[in-house]
This record gives sequence, C-alpha cells and structure tokens, in this order.
Amino acid sequence: MRIILIGYGVVGQSLSNIFLSRRLENLRNYGFNPKVVAITDRGGTAINCKGLDLKRMQKVKIKEGTVAADNEFGHPQIDAQSVLQSVEAEIMIEATSTNITNGEPGLSNIKTAFNTGKHVVTTNKGPLAIAFPTLTELAEHNKVLLRFSGTVGGGTPILEFAKKCLAGDKITEMHGILNGTTNYILTEMTEKRVTFNKALKSAQTLGYAETDPTMDIDGLDTATKIVIIGNWIMNKKFTLKDVAISGIRDIKLGELDTASKKGKRIKLIGSINGKPTVAPKEIHKNNPLCVSDVLNAVTFFSEYAGRQTIIGRGAGGSETASAVLRDLLDIKYNLANKMIMLE
Repeated sequence: MRIILIGYGVVGQSLSNIFLSRRLENLRNYGFNPKVVAITDRGGTAINCKGLDLKRMQKVKIKEGTVAADNEFGHPQIDAQSVLQSVEAEIMIEATSTNITNGEPGLSNIKTAFNTGKHVVTTNKGPLAIAFPTLTELAEHNKVLLRFSGTVGGGTPILEFAKKCLAGDKITEMHGILNGTTNYILTEMTEKRVTFNKALKSAQTLGYAETDPTMDIDGLDTATKIVIIGNWIMNKKFTLKDVAISGIRDIKLGELDTASKKGKRIKLIGSINGKPTVAPKEIHKNNPLCVSDVLNAVTFFSEYAGRQTIIGRGAGGSETASAVLRDLLDIKYNLANKMIMLE
C-alpha cells in the first residue's frame, strides 16, 4: 500500500513512529505493510517511489525543519498538488492544519486525491465541516474511500462506535463534550475556583490550548465535529454554517457556583436534536457525560439500544495517529473484500 502523506507536524510524525514501531506486528497480524512514497510539509516534498526511510525523514525534519532539505530525496519546489498529480499511490493521508474559513489547503488536496483515484484518510476537520456532502459525493463518483476517524475524538473510536456498533439501529439524537481544551478550562474553574483567564493560561502552559484559542473556546472546534457526526452517523446534510454556536468565553464563576449548588456542572455541549447546536449547558454531575479534565464523552440515543455513552481522550498526536492507522486498516479490509467479491 503506497501512501502520500501531506502534512508532517505532530500527527504526521506520530504516524511515522507507529509505522516504525509496529511494522512487524502490523505485517504479521493484518498483512499491512505501508510504503510512504512521498511526504509534503510547508517547505516542500521528499519523494522516493520505492518508499522513504521514515527514520531518515524524521531526522531531517528535526534538524532542517522540512523533509525537502533531504539531499537525495528532497524537492523544495514541489508542493502537495504536484505530488498528488504526479506520484503514484493508493492512499493520501491529509494532515494539514484545520482552516474553517475555506477549508484550504486540505479541501483542494482531498479533491485532487479523489480525482486522481486515491483513497483519502484525513485528520483535517476543515474540509469536512465546510463541504462534507460534496466530498462524500465526489468520493463515490470516483469510486474511492474517504475516512476520517481522527477528526472526532482523536484516538477514541467515537465514529466507529456509532457507525459499526450501533449498525442497524436508528440514532435519533446525540450530545457530547467534544473539545478537551474547553472541558479542562471549565473543570479548573469549577474545582479550583479560578477565573476563565487563569484557567485558559494554565491550559496553554500545559499545551492543551493554542496561543490563539479561538477555535476551542468559541465552540468552533466542537461545531466542526458536530457536522461530521451529523453527516456520517445520522445522515444529516448540513455544514458548519447551519450550526448555532456559543462558546465559553463569557462563563463566570458565579454561574458555575450556581450550577454546583444544584448538583450540576456547566459543560460545552455539542448536540444534534433538531437544529445542531454548540453551547454551555448544565448537566447533572452523575450524568455519564459529565467527565472532567481533557476527556471527551459522547452520548448517542438510539431507537432500540437507548442511551449509549463512549468516553476517552480526544486529542494528542499519538492518539490521532492511532485513528489514522485504524482508517488505513479499514480501507485495506474494504479493498480486500471488494477483490473477493469480484473473484
């Protein structure tokens, strides 16, 4: 399986670590032997049609800041679009930064991959939030697969749980804590009675929040995940502009104290129950959805199984990379089954 990896930040390098550390296990248990033939980052591309040495690429990236600096396989002048159009591969992994304004460059990368017959695994929420229905239709038209487990829940298999474990049932609504940064901030404010600004600073110091935390604290990150869940799990055809969004920026200690006196906690909840929404809500402290620190939790309500909740860590390079590996194996199984059906 030949792979083009677009984006070589935390997730891309974590995936390289998994490929290296679990190579023999993946080959023995799953017959999975990935060959990364190209890696693109902001400085250019490294290409080797026989397969790049991932240890070598990691060293070059750390030392020079870009894989394009490799003296044998580096190509500073070649960008992602050129790679996708010229390098033969079965799969593209899209791991560039999320952009919810226009979805770029991820949106164009995914479309080009589809149009050149490549399956796609993405950890980039932007293109899906903006154009999920369009992308799934384009994938179907080109007879390729689109997978994106790492966009919701990181290493926690939230999408797989709902899609596969509740297959045959009808999910009628969902509610979830889908952003670990905001959950950490609200936990700190509630348990340590610190102000929003102090809790945010703590989150930034620990690496939970970016220097610009807008995506998290204003509810936009949660909203992108609501779009993905709604489209993929509940067959709702909506995009980011259809979500009513409120963040936690204006939450005061007094509101948290009032909720606590009632045996409740305020959490940033993404919901699909009628109109998709993201907003701070009071939930009872004994509700399984009421998790603390950086945990994520999602409750699905289905017609037959009733209420089901899944809880886990929602972020991190290794966690998200493990979701990419799940997606790659899923594509491998799908392609193998298709070959069996054709025989």
